[in-house]
Amino acid sequence: MNTKTRAITGVLACSLAATALAGCAAAGASSGGQAAPVAKIQLSIPDPLTSSVGVSAQHFADQVKKTSNGSVVVTVVPNGTSFSGDQNAAVTRLQGGSLDALILSTSVYASIVPEMNAISIPYLFKDTSEEAAFLAGKPGQDLKDKLAKKDTVALSFLTRTGREITNSVRPITQPSDLKGLKIRVPGNTLWTDFFGKLGASPTTMAFSEVFTGLQTGTIDGQENPIEVPWTNKFSEVQKYVSLTNHINDAWVLALSSKKWGTLSADQQKALTDASTETASFKTTYDTDQAKKQLDELTAKGMKANELSASSIEEFKAVSKSLYPDFSKLIGKDFFDQAVAFTPAK
Repeated sequence: MNTKTRAITGVLACSLAATALAGCAAAGASSGGQAAPVAKIQLSIPDPLTSSVGVSAQHFADQVKKTSNGSVVVTVVPNGTSFSGDQNAAVTRLQGGSLDALILSTSVYASIVPEMNAISIPYLFKDTSEEAAFLAGKPGQDLKDKLAKKDTVALSFLTRTGREITNSVRPITQPSDLKGLKIRVPGNTLWTDFFGKLGASPTTMAFSEVFTGLQTGTIDGQENPIEVPWTNKFSEVQKYVSLTNHINDAWVLALSSKKWGTLSADQQKALTDASTETASFKTTYDTDQAKKQLDELTAKGMKANELSASSIEEFKAVSKSLYPDFSKLIGKDFFDQAVAFTPAK
């Protein structure tokens, strides 16, 4: 080999060695945790992307992209398609790890953590801001700790506006107006006890069946935050919307413990930070949207009515008469903590 050939060969060898060293350095940085592999998370929700929870879920996905610098990618799966619309099954699947992440109502999680029902004690909160303080405070942390024991990592609670009653028989201006009305409620004892005490005939059914039930007269009405009749076009099958604001519940934004355990510490922090920001976003978003949605429902023919202060006191009195039952349902310690945090107004 002549001198020129040896020189060229030496240059090539050095170049290849430098490339190999750079590759090893990059691999070392990745294995050292500085650039963890991209984590992909499917976030399942029960409602359409256009709903409040759909908008909030996508907002969370966008925030995660920012807070994680692209190391976590969240894809929203709407309409309950990943759990065939069975919300109780969704909770079980999240615990088992066959669902990555889920946003679902606290009323559903109450089946595994009864203390969740405390959020929905009728007329516990005077407004959504008070509910947000409750969920961001010690009661909310205690609930997260209880979920953690069920293989569920609750990143944050997302508030909902107060629940209102719609029906096709008459306006609800006082408790006696509910007598005999078949009102669809979630499959939760707190709801059935409260509406039964009000004189209604509480009827549980899967939410996917509610529109048809209202259309055929199987049920007379339902109760939900105002965005639910707006999103699901209940104005086509309901005449009245009564602004009772009788119960608050919330959404739980959670990951399975199994999925959580696959993430780096930086990725976990990115998700937590994004969820906190999303909780604040949703409270503001819902407040801004509620009036617009009510206006649209009335524009489509629904008749809205507010309750007098004396009528609200009648509803509150019914709730308080059930406190001994609610205490047993929730557990005395947490029930007392909830009532003490937010004294009855």
